[in-house]
Amino acid sequence: STILPPLFSLQLSQMFTLWITCVPSVSMTPITGQSRRQRLLSRTKRGWVWNQMFVLEEFSGPDPILVGRLHTDLDVGNKNIKYVLAGEGAGTIFAINELTGDIHAMKRLDREEKAEYTLTAQVINADTDEPLEPPSEFIIKVQDINDNPPQFLQGPYRASVAEMSAVGTSVTTVTATDADDPVYGNSAKLVYSILQGQPYFSVDPNSATIKVALNDMDREMRDEYLVVIQAKDMGGHMGGLSGTTSLTVTLIDINDNPPKFSKNLYEFVIPEDLPLGKMGGKVKANDRDYGDNAKSTYSIIEGDDQGVFEIVTDTQTQEGILKLKKPLDYETKKAYTLKVEATNILPGHSSTAHFKDTATVKIAVDDSDEPPVFSKSMYLLDVNENAPINTVIGTVNARDPDSSKNTVRYFIDRHTDLERQFNINVDDGKITLAKPLDRETDMWHNITVTATEVGNPISRAIVAIRVMDINDNAPEFATEYEAFLCENGKPGQVIQTISAVDKDDPVQGHYFNYRLVPEMLNNPNFTIKNNQDNSISVLAKHDTFRRQKQEMYFLPIIVTDNGHPPMSSTNTLTIRVCGCSKDGIVQSCNVEAYVLPIGLSMGALIAILACIILLLVIVVLFVTLRRHKNEPLIIKDDEDVRENIIRYDDEGGGEEDTEAFDIATLQNPDGINGYLPRKDIKPDLQFMPRAGQHSGPNGVDVDEFINVRLHEADNDPTAPPYDSIQIYGYEGRGSVAGSLSSLETVSSDSDQNFDYLREWGPRFRRLGELYSVGESDRET
Repeated sequence: STILPPLFSLQLSQMFTLWITCVPSVSMTPITGQSRRQRLLSRTKRGWVWNQMFVLEEFSGPDPILVGRLHTDLDVGNKNIKYVLAGEGAGTIFAINELTGDIHAMKRLDREEKAEYTLTAQVINADTDEPLEPPSEFIIKVQDINDNPPQFLQGPYRASVAEMSAVGTSVTTVTATDADDPVYGNSAKLVYSILQGQPYFSVDPNSATIKVALNDMDREMRDEYLVVIQAKDMGGHMGGLSGTTSLTVTLIDINDNPPKFSKNLYEFVIPEDLPLGKMGGKVKANDRDYGDNAKSTYSIIEGDDQGVFEIVTDTQTQEGILKLKKPLDYETKKAYTLKVEATNILPGHSSTAHFKDTATVKIAVDDSDEPPVFSKSMYLLDVNENAPINTVIGTVNARDPDSSKNTVRYFIDRHTDLERQFNINVDDGKITLAKPLDRETDMWHNITVTATEVGNPISRAIVAIRVMDINDNAPEFATEYEAFLCENGKPGQVIQTISAVDKDDPVQGHYFNYRLVPEMLNNPNFTIKNNQDNSISVLAKHDTFRRQKQEMYFLPIIVTDNGHPPMSSTNTLTIRVCGCSKDGIVQSCNVEAYVLPIGLSMGALIAILACIILLLVIVVLFVTLRRHKNEPLIIKDDEDVRENIIRYDDEGGGEEDTEAFDIATLQNPDGINGYLPRKDIKPDLQFMPRAGQHSGPNGVDVDEFINVRLHEADNDPTAPPYDSIQIYGYEGRGSVAGSLSSLETVSSDSDQNFDYLREWGPRFRRLGELYSVGESDRET
C-alpha cells in the first residue's frame, strides 16, 4: 500500500520516537504533561510508558491501512534491533513491521463491534530477544462513520384508538434505534415521517408519536388503517440512511349508534293453549355498534295491563323473546296490541342518555280445543277403614272451558291405583270404594283422576284419600316378656314392668286397663299394680318360691283399650324361678343346676382334662396298630423266587415297557381273587373274577401262579397284569409284532392261538412257551 507522508512526529524520550500516519481529515493531538512523565519515569523496573490516544476512522476497504510508525533513537542503521507489538488485536487486526516499525490495520474495523484497542510497543534485540527499552502503551480509538441504518426492533406494530377521536389524540409511539455513535456527528440523529397513512394520522418527527390527524373517523365505515413510518439518520439530510416499519391502527367502537327495529309492526298468532313460559314470537332491534355497545334490553311499555305477556332478551342473538306469563283465553279476549321498546344497555358516547327505539306488536289469539278444567287442582277426601264396598268417598268436578261445552268423562289412572281399590263414575265423577281398607296397612292413598272430552284433550287432578281409624285392633304386650324371680326375693318385690301397644290411633289417645283372668284373681303367688302411665308392675306375694318345687309360672293378663267398642286381648307372662346372689343378681334358673356342686377347683379341672387327652392318645395308637396288622406282608428277600420273574431279560410288552407287572401283586399271591381296577383306563365291562386255584399261604408254585394269571388275563380285560395302553396298544412304527396287548383281544378262551410267537425269534421264545403252557392247561 502507499505510505502516506507523516503529519507529525512525537518525541517520547531521548531514544524513542513514535510516528503516526493517518488518513486525511483525522486530527490527532498527543497528550503530554510533566506530571505523567515524572510518574512513569519513577517506575524503575519498567522504565517509562507513554500512554497516548489515537483516532482511526473505521473503514470497509479490503487493503491494509497504515496506522502509524514506531521509531527509536537506537535505530541508527547499524544496530541489530527489532520492533514488536502486543495487546488487543496485535498480530490479527494490527501488524508491525519488525524492521521499520510501521503499524498497519489488516482487517476491517467496525466501531459497533469494538470502539478502541489498547496496544503495547517495544524495541528488543533481534538476536537475543532481550528488551532494549521499556514497553510503551498506547490506545487506538475507532472513529464512527454512518454505516448503520435505523431499525425498528419491535415492528410491525399494532395500536388502537377510539373512533370519533379528536385531532391530535395520541395513538402510540414507535421508536427506532441506530447502531452508530450518538455522540460523534449526526450518524445516530433520527427524524421520523409517514410514508403511508395520511391524511388520517401524523407522526412527530422527533418523538415518533403517532397522532390522529382527521376528525370523525367512524368505525362503522372503516375499522382498520395501515400506517408506514420512516426513520432517517443524519438529521434527515441528504445521504442519510433510513428504515421503515408498519403500524396497524384499529378503531375502537363507541356507542354512537341507536338500536333500530327491522320492522315497525310485528304480527303474531298465538294458540290459547300455549303453555306458560313458551315463546309466542320474537322481535329484534339491530345496532351497528359492536360488543356491549350493541346490546339492548326489551320491554313492553303499552298494551299489557293485565301482565299476560313478558319479553326477555336472548343474550346470544340479541332478540326479544315474547312469552306468556298468564294463560290465554280465546273466549275472554281474542287480540292484543303491544308496544315494545329496545334500549341500549350502555349510554351514548356524547351524553348519559340511552339510545332507544320502539315497535308495535299485534297478537291474535287462536281458538284451541282446551282440555277440561277441574274445579280444584287437588282434592282431599276421608273414608273410614270399615266402610263397606261401593261407599261413595267423594266427587270431583271438571268443565269444558270451550264454547262447545262438550261432555266430560272421568277415569282413574290405574298406574296410581295398582290394587284397584277405588272406582269412579265416568259421568258424574263420584269416587267409590272397590275393596276394603285397613288404616294400619295404608293410611293414605293418592290417586290421579283424568277428565276428557270428545276431542280427547285430557286434564288431570290429584285426589288424596285419607283412611280414618276405627277401633278394630286389640292391645297387646309391647314385647314377649319373660320375668325372673329370685328364690330369696322379698314379698311385694317388683318382678316385671309391663306395657302394651295398640295398632289403632284414637284421637283422644290410648288408655289401657290391665287385669288378671278371673281364675287367677285369688292366686297366692302374684298380683299386679297399675302405674298410672299405661303400664303395670307384677309383684310377688311371698318369699317361699323354690326351683325344686316349681321352676316356671304362667300369669295370664287381660289388656283392654278405651275404644268404642273396647277391644281386649289375653297375654301370658312367663316367670322363672332362679337362684340369685345376695345382691339379687340372677345366677342360675335350671333345676339341674341346683343339684350340681357349687364348683370345681382348678386342680380338679386340670386332672379331668389330662385324662381326656390321655384317652384320646390311646385311641389313636390303637387305630394305628390295627391298620398295620391288616396290611399284607411284603417279602423283601432277594432270594425269593417270585421276584426273579420280573428280572428276566425277555421282553414283555415292548422294548420300552418297564412297568408291565405290579410287583406287589406278584409278591402277594393271596390277592389273586381280589378285584383290582385298571390303572390306566376305566374298563367298559365289569368282569367278576372267578375263584382260582391257589396253594397255601406260605408255599406258592410260581409257575402255576403265572399260568393262572395268564388265563385270567385272556378272559378278563380288567384283571392284572396292568397293561399300559400307551405302551401295549402301540408297538411303534415299522414293528412286525403289532400289538401284544390283551386289551384288544376280541376272542377269548379257545380262539387264542400263540404259536406265531415262536416264529418271532429267540427274544419271544420264552413268551411263546409261557402262552403255550397256558393253552394246554386250559384244554385239560
